[in-house]
Amino acid sequence: MEPCLPRWVARLHNPHPSNMTNPFIRIVGLKKHYQMGGQTVRALDGLDLEIAANTFTVVMGPSGSGKSTLLYLLGGLDRATAGEIMINGERLHEMDENTLALFRRRTMGFVFQSFNLIQSMSALENVAFPMQFAGISPSQRSQRARGLLGQVGLDNRADHRPSELSGGQQQRVAIARALVNDPSLILADEPTGNLDTSSGVTVMQLLSDLHRSGRTVLVVTHDPRMMRFATHKIFLLDGKMVSEEEYQSATLETASI
Repeated sequence: MEPCLPRWVARLHNPHPSNMTNPFIRIVGLKKHYQMGGQTVRALDGLDLEIAANTFTVVMGPSGSGKSTLLYLLGGLDRATAGEIMINGERLHEMDENTLALFRRRTMGFVFQSFNLIQSMSALENVAFPMQFAGISPSQRSQRARGLLGQVGLDNRADHRPSELSGGQQQRVAIARALVNDPSLILADEPTGNLDTSSGVTVMQLLSDLHRSGRTVLVVTHDPRMMRFATHKIFLLDGKMVSEEEYQSATLETASI
């Protein structure tokens, strides 16, 4: 049964109509290798993947499986050893750093496990901060940030600093911040990892509603509760994509050792 959503979640709009003609994300032969202690670690080892627009994809995997590496490569926060990444027809692997930064700012919103809020700033200031780099006036930044805080149910917490907010509230501020440039792609790295059970479910519901509003959402996690919100599931082990059956068998064997 689909979870019941708070009223504030339902106020989110649908800015990105579906286009299913071509995959929104296309990955070909993606590899990320690095050296550690004289050995080559194959964080990703030849991944091929297509993700349609307006989907909610959950990438499951234990620590060291390559799931966070995949998210960082998709977000242009790291460079692959080999392979191709295309998002909405744009070739990230061919972009220089300036072009990639502009594309990232225009297209993506990031949500991290540790929230990454600036402790000296209020919730409103944290949400407004990324808009400084888009040439938006202070009054417009404040107005938009306040509206986004309202959308995630934090109207009455705009002047509170992160230390005055619960973990769940901080993550909702981080989600509001991720929406400031109206991104078509939301990338979330273990967004419930630092939250209690109730706050985690609230964040899952919010991410799910962002998907239903027309955005493409990709979440990497080891939290199995996230799968009930997914339209698509990807399972990673040792840098390679495996079937759900292979994943469940391997993780059960590991748990029994």
